[in-house]
Amino acid sequence: MPTRKEQGYYAMGYKDSMFSKPPKYWVSILEEVEGPFTPTFEDIPRRKPKRKLSAWNKFVKANSKKKIFRYRNGKLNLKKMGVAFRKKRR
Repeated sequence: MPTRKEQGYYAMGYKDSMFSKPPKYWVSILEEVEGPFTPTFEDIPRRKPKRKLSAWNKFVKANSKKKIFRYRNGKLNLKKMGVAFRKKRR
C-alpha cells in the first residue's frame, strides 16, 4: 500500500504527463487519430474549496497561545477551554 507521500508523487507525475507533449514517435499516430493535442479548461483538475473554521476551531486558534489555557508541560487544557468557550457564548 503506497503511503500518502507516494500517492502525492504519483498524482503529480500523472498530472505532469497529462499535459506534456507525447514522445515524437507518437505524434504522427495521435494526430492522425485525434488531431493535435491541446489541453482544455475541463481537463485541468480543480481543488475543493477549504471549509470554514467552526466557532470552536476559531476559539482554539485564537486562545491556544494564552498562558491560562496551557499546562506547565506546554499541552493545552482543553477542559478549561471548553468551559470558557461555553461561557463566552452566553
